[in-house]
Amino acid sequence: MSAIAHQPLPVVVLISGSGSNLQAIIDAIGAGLPAEIRAVFSNEPQAYGLTRAREAGIPAEIIDHRDYADRESFDRVLMARIDHYQPALIVLAGFMRILSEDFVNHYRGRMLNIHPSLLPRYQGLNTHQRVLDAGDATHGVSVHFVTPELDGGPVILQAEIPVHADDDAGQLADRIHQQEHLIYPLVIRWFAEGRLQLDDDTVRLDGKPVESLRYNSDTGDTG
Repeated sequence: MSAIAHQPLPVVVLISGSGSNLQAIIDAIGAGLPAEIRAVFSNEPQAYGLTRAREAGIPAEIIDHRDYADRESFDRVLMARIDHYQPALIVLAGFMRILSEDFVNHYRGRMLNIHPSLLPRYQGLNTHQRVLDAGDATHGVSVHFVTPELDGGPVILQAEIPVHADDDAGQLADRIHQQEHLIYPLVIRWFAEGRLQLDDDTVRLDGKPVESLRYNSDTGDTG
């Protein structure tokens, strides 16, 4: 589904923590990103991202996974609440839950995630420390379509940073966050403008198949 010029793309954002990527998207909308966040959901009642949403006038709902007997029952409730807002795009922004296959397939082709590594390397958690432990010279972040494989969906756009000799995990995380806040709104813009689609397992931008485009933060170019 693409956005019409006068009709912003309806988006729902899922968070579990501080919501820095949520804030980057809110700020991008304020600067002209043709999207509208209709609701923000968190499975963590104390997530600061809920405050960010409310301060921006966005409905913010808590669905605590601890209140449900299993993953599937939580996902069914979350899915029903999301669908109430009729979004065209679901954005995972630090949502720390593994989603069931039924949930993922329900939103296939219209759900994005951002992951702090150069996928397919370092799926899962603790990516910054794992990069340091491996002695890698570079680190990065990936935006991808969500599929049932954890952090395994087709990659859309990546940004890369050098790993410095004196870096620790916290320093890497801070620099990765800066890249996240640039590339996530850009990918959402592509989707909102109808330029980005998932065709089976192929990412298409402007109708052409692409594989993990790289973002240059110095120039703003992708390629």
